[in-house]
Amino acid sequence: MLSNTMDILIDAEKHNYAAAAFSVYNWETVNAAVEAAEKANTPVILALAERYLDYIDIDVFAAMARVRAEKAIVPVSIHMDHAYKKESIKKAISAGFSSVMFDGSHLPFGENVQQTKEIVELAHRAGVSVEAELGSIAIGKHSDEEAAENILTDPQMARLFVEETKIDFLAPAVGTVHGMYAAEPNIDLARLSKIRECTDIPQVLHGGSGTPEDFILAAINSGIRKININTEVSIAAVENARKTLEDHSSKGALPHLSVVNKDMQAAMITVMEKYLLLFSNGLLASNY
Repeated sequence: MLSNTMDILIDAEKHNYAAAAFSVYNWETVNAAVEAAEKANTPVILALAERYLDYIDIDVFAAMARVRAEKAIVPVSIHMDHAYKKESIKKAISAGFSSVMFDGSHLPFGENVQQTKEIVELAHRAGVSVEAELGSIAIGKHSDEEAAENILTDPQMARLFVEETKIDFLAPAVGTVHGMYAAEPNIDLARLSKIRECTDIPQVLHGGSGTPEDFILAAINSGIRKININTEVSIAAVENARKTLEDHSSKGALPHLSVVNKDMQAAMITVMEKYLLLFSNGLLASNY
């Protein structure tokens, strides 16, 4: 069922779990995310990042995602992730996305506040909720994100940022990375707890791939209500495609593209379901 992102996060807050936001950009990723959510019986957020708009038209994507969401037996919302341009936000709102993320984390604090406020006013007029990022998250291995310095979020600055911008959910930087960790993760759980105390809105964890399960569960219990996953799903799909090609090549033939795509979907579903069950935090989502 097509749902609103804030409704999903409100339910996550009520039942103390986190909704998975999977990066999607074509039919295979969209369908894998929804099938995994149906298998796990949990809500899911389909997140299209601005950087994929040169790969797929946003209106085509929205139509595809909306139809798949409407056929789903669990709540599914559509979210614009890591948008740096107001024009991308406008396109997402026009296309029917229920939430958008304006990423002004690269800007000075005052400019980030001002531009985020403008986005919030624009989005809220259309009934669309807004996520924003304060601090910045470094990139790890195999990430397709833009390079960024690791700047942890100051809890008091987070309080001021939320008060000034009126955003609906916040993505703080607490030591996770976009991509896979190149070394032992160094994640500041105490900082996350303090940020939640200072802001009292749903928190978002970016860089979920490869993050230790014990930290994930502790983060959820500290107020994380949405966790983004991209790289680990991509790795599973690519490795599966490579294996499929190698298996067929050893027999002197190439597989049909439909076979490769079907096998990749199965590999993605396995990874996605693992995270959906972990993020459910032991909750049996029977109310869906």
